Amino acid sequence: MTTTQLNAEMLRNMSIIVEDENLLKRAEKQSDPTEFTREEFFARIDEAKNGPTFELGEEETLEYLINRLG
Repeated sequence: MTTTQLNAEMLRNMSIIVEDENLLKRAEKQSDPTEFTREEFFARIDEAKNGPTFELGEEETLEYLINRLG
């Protein structure tokens, strides 16, 4: 899926939420999973350093890697 397609899908979903008051209230209550403290951020980086690494060949794409791992 391209960035343009992802953006279009996100905007469609947001418009559905905005038009439905109950969905909008539920969306407001949810916390942002990408929001964390500075300490948590650096802890995640340190943890990731110990995890697996992957290298793409010249002709390989990120989508190829994701499909291979899935």
